[in-house]
Amino acid sequence: MPLNRREFTKQSAVAGAGLALTGAVGALATAPEALASDEPESYGAGHGHGRTLGYGPLVADPDGMLALPEGFSYRVVTHSGVTRLESGEFTPSNHDGTAAFAGPRGTTYLVNNHELKGPRSKWEHPVPLTEGLVYDPAAAGGCTVVEVHRDGTVAEWVGVAGTSTNCAGGRTAWGTWLTGEETEDLAGKNGMTKDHGYVFEVDPYDRRANLAPKPIKAFGRYAHEAVVVDPKHGHAYLTEDASGPNGLLFRWVPPQGFEHGRGKLRALADDAGVLQAFKCIDSSGRFVDDLSRATRIGTVYGVDWVDVPDRDARTTPVRKQFTDGQVTRARKLEGMWWADGGAYVVSSYAREESPGAAHDGQVWFYDPKRRTLTLKVLLGVNATPEQDGAFDGPDNITVSPYGGLVIAEDGEGVQHLFGATDSGRTYPIARNDLNDSEFTGVVFSPDGETLFANIQTPGIMVAITGPWRRQPRR
Repeated sequence: MPLNRREFTKQSAVAGAGLALTGAVGALATAPEALASDEPESYGAGHGHGRTLGYGPLVADPDGMLALPEGFSYRVVTHSGVTRLESGEFTPSNHDGTAAFAGPRGTTYLVNNHELKGPRSKWEHPVPLTEGLVYDPAAAGGCTVVEVHRDGTVAEWVGVAGTSTNCAGGRTAWGTWLTGEETEDLAGKNGMTKDHGYVFEVDPYDRRANLAPKPIKAFGRYAHEAVVVDPKHGHAYLTEDASGPNGLLFRWVPPQGFEHGRGKLRALADDAGVLQAFKCIDSSGRFVDDLSRATRIGTVYGVDWVDVPDRDARTTPVRKQFTDGQVTRARKLEGMWWADGGAYVVSSYAREESPGAAHDGQVWFYDPKRRTLTLKVLLGVNATPEQDGAFDGPDNITVSPYGGLVIAEDGEGVQHLFGATDSGRTYPIARNDLNDSEFTGVVFSPDGETLFANIQTPGIMVAITGPWRRQPRR
């Protein structure tokens, strides 16, 4: 049912009043340790915290890879062209989205995307074409599964191969990984022999479950980024990173009686359920054409969902199947994370090509119960990205067990992992001292002791440990 103005006004008032209660973030200023208010950096007895924000300044790495705060350390888990799979082949390159799963006897399984677009001949280290795990033998991308033991030893094998441009993705409540192809290539384009632009499911626990990979066509064919699944209602939410026109946020509604679980998605009919794109309205009942229109933290939009005419996009890309006024768009819809009963959604940046105000990053929170979208994070334009000391271009995100968000930066210039508290204070966690490649795949181990992240190029997964502590909410 469409959201009427009276219902939305009531719900947006509730959502706005509850901003500080969601357990994630509020306003985010561009500069580290900056604030939307004039509160001091440290909190004493008067504030009831007695803690200092963050972990202190970053210390340059003598090995030239990863600058970290004093007391923290890292180790390399996988390194493209250096470490090897169980098969003896090199770890593939271009690490991207990653999820962590608890394994037996304290091990951690990590499913790691490899964002490799186009034919295999283009890449020095594509994902190996492991027998039985190949979708399209012409494509270079896919996922690997990395098994990290408590003693630091590592094993790695292929989860799916022959896919293209595996970018973000998402972890499911039943313990699998959904990997999305950020491409719209049909068979015959860029050397592909099959259609691409789908989501695939990878099981880190059962290798046999990954045999004969099958795309989840019910989720649609477009430039996929992230995906999360509402564990209560079964809806899947998916982001699209595309332009000309800007991409969309999608919702997949399962068919009547469908129950999620291992192997259930690949058994779906191609047209199962309903795929929908979002449409936002403001508190006055006016249509919002693009999320870049929001310029204030705490902006709340009501959300309606509009059915997609042709989810497999046989003749027209999905985002072009809607006319102006039918759906809301956003520039570079990227990472998502399910927490606090809803989905945190990243719009990485908006510049002159967007109809609203320029920004260097937004994080929104979609509340499915209230059907509202609330702006939690807003980064101003970073005027000097080549200088260390500011953040821009959020991409992959995770909700931290120590409070707030941890965000992987995919911006201009210096690249960071950084944290954001509930009230919007930001602080650095790591800096890429190796090159200007983006950070990707940020995720905590199941026990919360290790933060895993990737330097996308050439493809390096690191494990960061140190004196993690609860961050102040203000």
